[in-house]
Amino acid sequence: MTTAHQTGRRLEGTARRAADHPALEKLAKVGFAARGVLYAIIGLVALQIAFGGGGEADKSSALQIVRDSPLGDPLLWLMAVGLAALAIWQISEAVWGRPEARERVEAVARAVVYAALVYSMVALLTQNKAAASSDSQSQDATKALFDLPGGQFLVGLLALGVIALGVYWIYEGWTEKFMRDMHVTEPRARGVVVKLGKAGYIARGVIALAAGALIGQAALTYDPDKAAGIDDALKALADTPAGPWLLVVVAIGLVLFAVYCFAEARWHRV
Repeated sequence: MTTAHQTGRRLEGTARRAADHPALEKLAKVGFAARGVLYAIIGLVALQIAFGGGGEADKSSALQIVRDSPLGDPLLWLMAVGLAALAIWQISEAVWGRPEARERVEAVARAVVYAALVYSMVALLTQNKAAASSDSQSQDATKALFDLPGGQFLVGLLALGVIALGVYWIYEGWTEKFMRDMHVTEPRARGVVVKLGKAGYIARGVIALAAGALIGQAALTYDPDKAAGIDDALKALADTPAGPWLLVVVAIGLVLFAVYCFAEARWHRV
């Protein structure tokens, strides 16, 4: 065995031991709770919008609301550390923990989302630089794709990808597959957690479907300003024939998903 190979094996062993460290498990559970805080804020702001109030219902706005709270900066730092631990754990899952290629890809995607949130939190705390809204991020990404050869086709593919994600989340919720890593042994508690997760995943899926439809509209009209993130997707639900009540139902689903995230902090396998 070459020296380089031996060094690589030692580094891999060190990385695996770090990923299995009990401290990472505890911090990752803080990360699940941090995710719950963000979804609770987004859901409550969406409810406020449904009943005629203002505000932006997305993660960048939620981060600012956390920072403006009495324990804002310390709480935001704690959430950032927890989400960073979640990102590290998801990377370890992608490398060592998941046998199927699909599950590895999902783990990498979640790690990227968590890492982006951590970056936004640290930038807000250290540079006082608020993250761009999800709507502006979606519009910027759409404009960048339009500038590429075959840009309109690429934006259409992006729309289909977001719609597919929405369908997947709804499927995940309806079939209760989200419970595969939840170790809830008490039957009554498990029943409650299943209902929370089901409502939350379906609500997230509906939002993704709305966002995908708006991105598709941007592709058809060659207008990147029609692309939407979470906030515009939620507001678009109020313009459907069901009116603001569909937004109310989805907003409640997001709040229930926040409670499910707190349940993940208690029972999710890490």
